[in-house]
Amino acid sequence: MTCRHIRLDLHPIDDPGYRNRCRSVLNDNGALVLKDFLTKNSVHQVVEASKGRQAEAFYANSTHNVYLTPPDPSLPDNHPFNRQVLSNKGLLADDQVPEDSPLRELYDHPSFREFLCTVLGINEIYPYDDDLSSINIHFAQEGRELGWHFDNSSFSVTLLLQAPEAGGIF
Repeated sequence: MTCRHIRLDLHPIDDPGYRNRCRSVLNDNGALVLKDFLTKNSVHQVVEASKGRQAEAFYANSTHNVYLTPPDPSLPDNHPFNRQVLSNKGLLADDQVPEDSPLRELYDHPSFREFLCTVLGINEIYPYDDDLSSINIHFAQEGRELGWHFDNSSFSVTLLLQAPEAGGIF
């Protein structure tokens, strides 16, 4: 049974042909964008639940390079490797995401995992090792940003739940 939160009319994730087309797009472009992936009701449910917990979010400011590694002292400060970007964000961690959240159902759903395995060309997906980072909800109010970076994991799934009113590029 497929996850009820996915727009199956647009994204038939159990269809082998669809999976293979998605894999081709990812391989060709290095990214895969699945517009309107979740149902409007599911997005609304996540947004409203998240708004109600926004005061509990952890906010942090940091600077880092795009590799999320320490600067290389053998290179000048203005070298692209050492260039620092700002991340000034808030988030709810996995333990703050309700058990009945569509995000949790999606994360745990076998059909979604099988879809990801096919698209990524891997045999198995395991739960994220960091219990607080499996699912997180990012808040980016005006003036906040997530500095551009390469993720440390081999892949990530990011869902844009609310487009910015202005500015911001996703």
